[in-house]
Amino acid sequence: MQTLTRNGDFRRAYGRGKSLAQPALVVYATKNRAGRCRYGITTSKKLGNAVERNRCRRVIREALRTLDEPFAGNWDLVFVARAKTKFIKSNRLREVMRRQLRQLGVVRAPE
Repeated sequence: MQTLTRNGDFRRAYGRGKSLAQPALVVYATKNRAGRCRYGITTSKKLGNAVERNRCRRVIREALRTLDEPFAGNWDLVFVARAKTKFIKSNRLREVMRRQLRQLGVVRAPE
């Protein structure tokens, strides 16, 4: 999986993408033509200092890495950390992420 780096990609996901919010995580998903799934993570200064924001990013990245379900097509995903993200473990966040991505139609349910 490749990372999103361009501001325009983030803006497109925010503007045209479907979103789903939970207390621990917000996910924006939009189809892309890049030929692969890409992801980006954002954390605002409202979450705390740099140590806390970096922990939020690490937890989200680990939850995404251990997600074991196939993606249904090519998607741009933007994960936005929220206040509860810094208090949650990656395996719990993985379940929240899995539920959100299924509802958005990004991952296929196991058969």
